[in-house]
Amino acid sequence: MPADIIDGKKIAVEIQDELKQRIIQLQGKGVNPKLVAILVGEDPASLSYLRGIGRSCTSVGVLTDTKQLPADITQKDLLKNINELNNDSTVHGILLLLPLPKHLNTLVAESAISPDKDVDGTNPISTGKLLLGEETFFPSTPYGVQELLMRSGHNPDGKHVVIVGRSNIVGKPLMGILIQKQKGANATVTVCHTGTKDLAAITQQADILVAAIGRAQAITANMIRSNTIVIDVGVNQIKDDSTGKFRLVGDVDFETVKEKAGAITPVPGGTGPVTSVMLMVNTVKAAEKLSGN
Repeated sequence: MPADIIDGKKIAVEIQDELKQRIIQLQGKGVNPKLVAILVGEDPASLSYLRGIGRSCTSVGVLTDTKQLPADITQKDLLKNINELNNDSTVHGILLLLPLPKHLNTLVAESAISPDKDVDGTNPISTGKLLLGEETFFPSTPYGVQELLMRSGHNPDGKHVVIVGRSNIVGKPLMGILIQKQKGANATVTVCHTGTKDLAAITQQADILVAAIGRAQAITANMIRSNTIVIDVGVNQIKDDSTGKFRLVGDVDFETVKEKAGAITPVPGGTGPVTSVMLMVNTVKAAEKLSGN
């Protein structure tokens, strides 16, 4: 029996509707949640992501702005711009778009963002709090994965979650979120990576499999057991031989895996829409905390 399709677009709309009510309450107290994205240079992927963020902000009523800086900016001047936003009381969330030009130190820049405005959870203080199970801002993609699981009826509590991928953006923070003894977590988590031997032997043990490996259609049907819940974080472009055009696919071979899985997210339309909305959730949360609401 084919898997249930976890509709990320539908879940994103649910979260947006909830956010709108919180924003109305803030606006009634004279607070307008605002997110500022810092873009250094003109990276095409960052520009595309920025457009998506703008649409998400508009859809819920979050103010948004972009501080676009030249690609040859010095580290000192980048930090100066970040500090200005830290000190701007009208700004509640700061998002540093990556990758930065190679001459800039990403960790130093991320560390400069105030933890109170670090709505994508990249400051090492935010990362440390996440691992300790303390209140902090979760990075938007792993936060979105948790929301997808909970809102689609697949609570990870007590389940074996296998994450394929150990990036600082998805794999590591998702492990940190799901391993906590907290609501929406409390899972047994295994993290696999390029050094993992006999990957399929481990993925076949998963109740929930999260694919964040960065390789198109790398997870195949023989790598999962029946009724596994599959969350596909990957976004890859491949050429369609039948049309000669490029199309988006995930890290999971969707067409074969959906025949075996219990539930699965599609690409596009799965984790992507929810990731963008979780950035708005964090921005609103920051506005509530910074304004004392």
